[in-house]
This record gives sequence, structure tokens and C-alpha cells, in this order.
Amino acid sequence: LTSPPSRRNVFYCTQDPELMMEAKRMQESPEFKKQMKKLEGTKGFKDSMKKSKEALKDPSTAARMEAQMEHMLTKGQEQLKNNAKGQMQEAMQAMNNPDVLAAAAKYMADPDFQKNMAKMAEDPAFKNYIAGMQDMMKDPAAKARMEKMSEQLKAAM
Repeated sequence: LTSPPSRRNVFYCTQDPELMMEAKRMQESPEFKKQMKKLEGTKGFKDSMKKSKEALKDPSTAARMEAQMEHMLTKGQEQLKNNAKGQMQEAMQAMNNPDVLAAAAKYMADPDFQKNMAKMAEDPAFKNYIAGMQDMMKDPAAKARMEKMSEQLKAAM
């Protein structure tokens, strides 16, 4: 968990109830408990825990660590938005190909696909794509391209 995207992914995973239930089942398993007991007994783990406790005793160090974590979370969220914008721009560019547009229209008309999209929209990670799109829609040119693509999809369906 040394990179902002890794920490960001952990944060978003904790927002997923299904994933958290699976994590709870795993943590309750005897095999996992055995592995954790073994890990907790290692010198590296003990040293790391001791250093963390010592660092958190100092208010200035604790505040610095908290500020770093907040900064990394903010930076990670920005990266997610930027990635979402980039992916949406690529998708919009791909829609210029009539074959891709026809395939997209076919998927959009499929009730199973629509159900899957509705389920994805509930996923906390998907909300970053929506936020990225909302930022993109502030640009009049991007908004016009999106509206044109939407019209093309409707016509193809």
C-alpha cells in the first residue's frame, strides 16, 4: 500500500458491502487466523507495530501522518477522475467507428446489460467514473460530443 492508487483501492473496497462480508468470512476462517498469528510473531511485524505506536504518540507526527494520508486520498481521487475522463474520451472516440456504435447500441438494448449497468452504478468505484464524466460535461465541446454520441446510439437502437 505504498502508492496512492493502492490506498485508494483499499478505501473504495471498504465501501463495498459484499466485499466486506467476504473479508469478514476470510478473517473468521481458522486458516487465516493461523496465518495472522504466524505473521504477528515475526520480528518485522513487531518492529513495525512498535514504530507506528511510537510515532502516533507524538501529536505533530500523528498530524503529519494524517495530513499525508488525506493528501494521498485526495490525489488518488483526482487520478481516478482523470482516468475516468480519459477512458470516456477513448470510448467516445471509438464510437466514431460505425461497427463499434452498432455493437454499443446492441448492448444498450439488451435488458441483461441494462441490469448490469444499474448494478454497476451502485458500486462506489463506479461513482468516480460518473464524477469524471460530470467534470467532462462542464466543457461545452465535450458535452456536445456526448450529446451527439447519445443521439447516434438512439438512432442505432
